[in-house]
Amino acid sequence: MTKDVIALTPRMPDPWNVLAGLLSGGPDKLVGATGEGAVVQLCDQEGRPLVSVEAPLLVQVEGEAERLLGPGAPQVPFWWTEARATTGVEEAERLAGTFAARLTSLAGGSAWPPEAARSLAVVKTDGVSIAPAPAAAQPAVDVLTDRTAVVIQDRPVVAMTAWLSDAFRAAAEAGIGLQVVSPAGSRLSPAVRSSLGGWPSRWVVQDERDGYYDGLSGAVLRWQEGMFAPVAGADATEDDPRTPVAASYQEVADTGERQLALSFRTVHPADDRLVLGGALETVWRELTGGPPAGWGTAEPANLPWSLRALTDVAHERSPEPTWTVVVGNPARPGLATVRISRTTAGVEEDVTLAFGYGADEEPPLDALTRAAEVLATRHHLQSMLVQLRKARRDLAVPPRFEGPGVPLAFVLGAEEVREMPGDRARRTPLSEAPVQLGPKTRPALYYPLPGDPSDLSGWQDFERLMRHLKGA
Repeated sequence: MTKDVIALTPRMPDPWNVLAGLLSGGPDKLVGATGEGAVVQLCDQEGRPLVSVEAPLLVQVEGEAERLLGPGAPQVPFWWTEARATTGVEEAERLAGTFAARLTSLAGGSAWPPEAARSLAVVKTDGVSIAPAPAAAQPAVDVLTDRTAVVIQDRPVVAMTAWLSDAFRAAAEAGIGLQVVSPAGSRLSPAVRSSLGGWPSRWVVQDERDGYYDGLSGAVLRWQEGMFAPVAGADATEDDPRTPVAASYQEVADTGERQLALSFRTVHPADDRLVLGGALETVWRELTGGPPAGWGTAEPANLPWSLRALTDVAHERSPEPTWTVVVGNPARPGLATVRISRTTAGVEEDVTLAFGYGADEEPPLDALTRAAEVLATRHHLQSMLVQLRKARRDLAVPPRFEGPGVPLAFVLGAEEVREMPGDRARRTPLSEAPVQLGPKTRPALYYPLPGDPSDLSGWQDFERLMRHLKGA
């Protein structure tokens, strides 16, 4: 099991500051480095990491610390220095707290959680040594079996940090699942939720009544054969396991909050002059009146929004894909994930975007057609699906039932419409005709769909439309 401690400082901790913090365990400590120098570790004599510290991150985006840690964060810009302590080793958690306390005493600022960084006293330990590879290769992983990697996260919001992103990548390369375990009070960032879709990866929530359950489905879980897996109900059969649903998962209340969700893909011709991120910025401006606030390759999103900076990072990583998270300002919660990849068709951007609205706020549904038209005429839109769902305004995913979204509209790009045989794209089984977007000679098509969050029948219309467009 691990414990995260984060130092939030107005000044960048220089290497000597970090070293002074790490040596808080006494003169018998030795320091090792991994992750191409991005992670510094203290390890015991058996090579087990006691404390792993990531390189300080300059956060320049307002509201990111509050979104992930709660109120009380310093004003931007500030430095975010994250440490993971292995609590399976008795003194490691105290060592991480002392590290954070010494760091903040030297560089100013505060630590999260506050109670973890109250002592500057030396933590007495036995001897340590530099971590050998591969023992220190994945400091985020707490339990590793031949079926899954387990990461324990005791945080208000489980975010796609650099630690967790590396753990997902390592698990995928090893062909195993990744399971995130958190206490009942934690929530997920949408960026993490979208990465937990494939079995046996799942979000495991600790629960007083049922032990453990899946935070996204409610299925009661037990540790079985090297992984958390659903338990069979009392009336289960071989063909129907009838997994029970945790009581905590079913405790829901309608607050009137909603989310407007869009998922779309653009395909650009490969060109050295191509600037990426413009499609996302266009939608963001059309629906909120302004651009995104910030972005990054992990959470917290630390960089001010910049098309040029995003493009440069994607270009440097090509032909490997680039994953980024994009966030809005606290006044209008918004979060997107963008995957940029080089394919035979060109440069693809896959975007998943959501905005949150309170019970007294109306989503800008009248702006959707205009946003779709700009995407289709200026940004090589391939397709887009728009949904409305009952869910939290702050976009965080709770370990409770949240109903599925309902489709508001589907958009087919101009090139895809052109490739359809005959009038198939224009003449559909839907009662309402599609709206033409862009020039009449080469239009994209906007298909309106019922959008009542309390009525899921809109999915039947969507499925009929998809079967029709595919010629089924």
